[in-house]
Amino acid sequence: MDGTTRKDIHPGSYVVIVQKADQKTGRGTQGIVKDILTSIAVHPRGIKVRLETGEVGRVQFIQTS
Repeated sequence: MDGTTRKDIHPGSYVVIVQKADQKTGRGTQGIVKDILTSIAVHPRGIKVRLETGEVGRVQFIQTS
């Protein structure tokens, strides 16, 4: 599942994000969502979140089960 729709992402979701510094390489960072920072319902580049580790980036994938 991609990370472009806000309603699919909740605090506690396990996701893969791309941080601003990694946008050129596309290197992903895995973690658990602490806060959702994007207020609009859909964002074409991914919903911006803060992980429990404090890292901020746009969701690329939502891990299921």
